[in-house]
Amino acid sequence: MRHRFATLERWMTQDGGGRTMSIEAGLDAMAQAAEAAIAYRRGIATAETTPTASYRDILDAFDGPVPNAGAEPAAILSELIAQATPGLRGSTAPRFFGWVIGTSHPTGVAADWLTAAWGQNATAIASAPAAAAVEAVAARWLLDLLGLPAEASVGFVTGATVANFVCLAAARSEVLARVGWDVEADGLFGAPPIRVLIGADAHATVHSGLKFLGLGARRLTLVDADEMGRMRPESLAKALGQGTGPAIVIAQSGQLNTGANDPFAQIVPIAREAGAWLHVDGAFGLWAQASPTLRHLSAGVDGADSWATDGHKWLQTPYDCGYAIVRDAAAHRRAMAFSASYMPPAADSEREPSAFVPEFSRRARGFATWAMIRQFGRSGVAEMVERCCAIAARIAGRLAAERGIAIVAPVELNQVMVRFGDDDAATLATIEQIQADAILFAGGALWRGEWVMRISVSSSATTLDDAEVTADAIIAAWRRVKTRFPSRSC
Repeated sequence: MRHRFATLERWMTQDGGGRTMSIEAGLDAMAQAAEAAIAYRRGIATAETTPTASYRDILDAFDGPVPNAGAEPAAILSELIAQATPGLRGSTAPRFFGWVIGTSHPTGVAADWLTAAWGQNATAIASAPAAAAVEAVAARWLLDLLGLPAEASVGFVTGATVANFVCLAAARSEVLARVGWDVEADGLFGAPPIRVLIGADAHATVHSGLKFLGLGARRLTLVDADEMGRMRPESLAKALGQGTGPAIVIAQSGQLNTGANDPFAQIVPIAREAGAWLHVDGAFGLWAQASPTLRHLSAGVDGADSWATDGHKWLQTPYDCGYAIVRDAAAHRRAMAFSASYMPPAADSEREPSAFVPEFSRRARGFATWAMIRQFGRSGVAEMVERCCAIAARIAGRLAAERGIAIVAPVELNQVMVRFGDDDAATLATIEQIQADAILFAGGALWRGEWVMRISVSSSATTLDDAEVTADAIIAAWRRVKTRFPSRSC
């Protein structure tokens, strides 16, 4: 043991020796990574969006016993780049439509690189004053862009899944506090039951948040939805009228498959009259609020009590980045805040980042958020959202004119559902052909018990020219496939 400490002491005190060499090698590796990343992003516009190697291939390439000795940084980076690149999904490419994924804009990536290099733990003002200050400004800008109450609090989290969890934790805290129960102190054992009402077409991540909070999947009341997946106001009013006590209503802005918004102008007063907390899962649809021409689609959403949305979708920040927004900041803090004796408390006028998230150690996501809002500005965000929606509509219009291709639901926002030959097998075969052609990437989804191809347009890199290339490629794939399904081709 004495020998080990002596070795460490010699390494730390070397003048221009081991420590300096190690740091310089690491800095060279950072430059090497930057060069590789820039080369990758320059080539992504023309690259295939489908990995050339399988999960098993990549696993075999990386697998092995724990190394006995370390390696040089340059060699480590070369190995990582060479072995991981064949398994990368081209989700930043302009014609990637498989899921609602933004482009990880280079400006945001650069800000995120700095975030990693600065090594700030954004838990508190004391540990990271710059990160805390920038997060406070980014939160204020975010509320302004989305047309949400200026007094609302914002927690910077990994994505909408955790944002839903945080908002629903605040909801659970507040609705129980209203009936005299302190869930933070006394837990859920013996607590008054909470009624949770949720649209029948809600996203699975909301259900996971409810599971984490102990509110249970079997205890939910499903509210009927219309043909676009929108919650029916009359069904909500009826369901709320059938019980009493604490209640949480969960609505959505941007249904996963149709992009539709719940009718907030109608359901907000229904929830308010019943004394229920109204939460909105707005992972991508909430960004319609940033567009003067699309804002009518989410009219009334600002009347809710909490909202969850993503930055790594329409704000184009790198993964991961999401926002938990709560009108009642006190309820938000009550559900999330914690402290440690070794961390000095913030002043009353200061915003302590850890008061609004469940993590004590976390990435400083405010830097990339601030950078992307500075990159686009109010008008740029609006233009990008509007362009994505126009691209979705253009693709749908082109496809609808082709015999045997059906657009399953009107394009309300950025989502397009396509069915080929009115047949599951024909639809799945066409999706397989499209993915093999690798001109674009789109995937399948189940909608009302039938398979469809879903196109999600959410990248700032996608242009109206990409809409034409995409439509041409899909039509060409269908024309090749439909010969195998002659009875389904018209």
